[in-house]
Amino acid sequence: MAKLTGKVAVVTGASKGIGAAIAKALAAEGAQVVVNYASSKAGADAVVDAISAAGGKAIAVQGDVSKAEQAQGLVDAAVKQFGKLDVLVNNSGVYEFASIEEVTEEHYRRIFDVNVLGVLLTTQAAVKHLGEGGSVINISSVVTSMAPPASAVYTGTKGALEGINSVLAKELGPRKIRVNAILPGMVETEGAHTAGVIGSDFEQVVVGQTPLGRVGQPDDIAGVAVFLASDDARWMTGERLAASGGFR
Repeated sequence: MAKLTGKVAVVTGASKGIGAAIAKALAAEGAQVVVNYASSKAGADAVVDAISAAGGKAIAVQGDVSKAEQAQGLVDAAVKQFGKLDVLVNNSGVYEFASIEEVTEEHYRRIFDVNVLGVLLTTQAAVKHLGEGGSVINISSVVTSMAPPASAVYTGTKGALEGINSVLAKELGPRKIRVNAILPGMVETEGAHTAGVIGSDFEQVVVGQTPLGRVGQPDDIAGVAVFLASDDARWMTGERLAASGGFR
């Protein structure tokens, strides 16, 4: 039997990149998946079509996770369509590099609203339905230890996320809900290409410091998410798992 047969999962920011790979991987292991998107309906529909073509079940649901009503609506859609909720993957995130001289209130609020407030609001909505064996998976980043220049705001959001991860693991543990974080290294995604990271000198520096000698792919992260969503990780909570090819 597949590892996640009978489970229902919500994956935020799943229209492309890491989120899309996680949604497909969860579905391949038997989960029924809600593919959340903020603006790319076409991308989310393509993920749903791919899951359906492979024999899985999924729906696409629009929602801005930084808005309480929309975060609640996303979870409500999962319960209405599939009857329950077992897994929440907080993957939605935005990043934009800016030196300290370039940081603005708008820059700060946009990134913190999605990367931090969005996690709190979506988790708040989800815990009303998550029961014993439930799993919350937070997508952080190795930037929290790498601390690259011009990333004070983005790195700050991921540091906050890891603090939230630790707190919620203790807060939700008595309810037998597990909370863990994945810390990807550099991953080749559409966003990484758009940001000019792939093919840059920065990429070469990171690869040179990565023991496994390459940039990650979305599927490299998706497999870790499947593990954390499954009963294989039933004795794990509050953990921060780096999926970075050994990069530290």
